Amino acid sequence: MFVRLKGCNLNCSYCDTTWANERKTPYELMTAAQIVDRIKESGVLLVTLTGGEPLLDENIGELIGSILMLPQVELEIETNGSVPIRMFRERDARFTMTMDYKLPSSNMEESMCLENMEYLKPWDVVKFVIGSEEDLTRAKEIIDRFSLCERAIVYFSPVFGAIEPERIVEYMKEEHLTKVRFQIQIHKVVWDPDKTGV
Repeated sequence: MFVRLKGCNLNCSYCDTTWANERKTPYELMTAAQIVDRIKESGVLLVTLTGGEPLLDENIGELIGSILMLPQVELEIETNGSVPIRMFRERDARFTMTMDYKLPSSNMEESMCLENMEYLKPWDVVKFVIGSEEDLTRAKEIIDRFSLCERAIVYFSPVFGAIEPERIVEYMKEEHLTKVRFQIQIHKVVWDPDKTGV
């Protein structure tokens, strides 16, 4: 189950959820308890908090704690890499943090919180969304600088329509990035690329 929180502090060039960041976006106001009830009713065993940027929500700590109390339910938090994760990691490490690193084509690289690299766990994910050759080179620089493949799971994912997935795979082979995983936005393959709420 995806729990999508409204609002983001970044404005990436390739963002495909800008509709979730607009002030007038319709939303359903729910308490942590109501969200937990919805999770229980669904019977799902994996919950992803996403956005926007979920770590900006003032009540996110309560929601994380409430979900972690559910037996057998795994929690994943998707974050854009600009918000410090230290306090979340020090409070509880029983969830997966999927953290973006925004590359040059996003126009948001200067917003990255590099101290986050210190607080990654081996089960966390660092995702590089790649839209250009420059992005490929920069992603490798960051992987090498922070020994990312030893700290976390690393993904390369293409910006839909901006770079051929084959080029990314070829680059991974050329640079012997054997510990990096390749990922596509599967919802854009299964459904219309512009469809929301899937």
